[in-house]
Amino acid sequence: MTQEQKAKADSFLAMHQAPPLLVLPNAWDAASARVIEKAGARAIATSSAGIAFALGYPDGQVVPRDKMLEAVARVASVVSVPVTADVEAGYGWGPEDVAETTRMVIQAGAVGLNLEDAKNDPSDPLFAMEEQIERIRAAREAAEHAGIHVVINARTDVFLGEVGEPSKRLPETVRRINAYRTAGADCLFVPGVTDVATIRELVRQISGPLNLLVGLGMPSVQELQLMGVARLSAGSGIMRAALTAARDAATELLQKGSYTTFVDGGISFQEINELMARGRTFSA
Repeated sequence: MTQEQKAKADSFLAMHQAPPLLVLPNAWDAASARVIEKAGARAIATSSAGIAFALGYPDGQVVPRDKMLEAVARVASVVSVPVTADVEAGYGWGPEDVAETTRMVIQAGAVGLNLEDAKNDPSDPLFAMEEQIERIRAAREAAEHAGIHVVINARTDVFLGEVGEPSKRLPETVRRINAYRTAGADCLFVPGVTDVATIRELVRQISGPLNLLVGLGMPSVQELQLMGVARLSAGSGIMRAALTAARDAATELLQKGSYTTFVDGGISFQEINELMARGRTFSA
């Protein structure tokens, strides 16, 4: 861990003081990270689902922790901007698991992490709030011990997982997310919300910067900024769009025998090769 990494952590934390809203088009490998950085991203967030898919695993904390953090390290090694890692639920149930994952995030060169309260268990979908508080505290303590202010983005899946009765989801989300803020979270992530009324209530009722996930029907970046949203994540959306392009190109080639989908308008070999050559100057 270097002074440069500490400086990136402080810079990344400051980016959450909107405006401007921090927009994160999530990356899933080194090449996508370089393309996103070149497009003007102030920071790079990894997509846990995107990385899992690229490594041959389904989403939902199935990919081994070491493989996920190796992918994060490759991203951090090729970009000059801060990197934040989506580490799902911390790759373990207990606070000690989360603490070790936090140390691995720092070792990988990242300066932020997402930590969700989803358990991927339909019969018991979320950690108890008290459990999640202890897990967030463990992440914060591990980062402090390492001498770096890792930006903790605490996520609750009450809305995304459709947990509980619809009328109770907003108050439960606010209850959880404010407790996570008190426990040491820097940013508060509520995926699954796209309607203006709920977004406004979240901004009004939560005690820290709000992070949303891009979804159908969501207001524009400019509108979200005016509402007071601090951070917007693309999740696995861009990765899935890239796979859509790959599927369509392969279908055209195999079924029609033509090449328009990937020959016309695609990023050139020279451009991506130069991006990766320059990215290698940012070795971790």
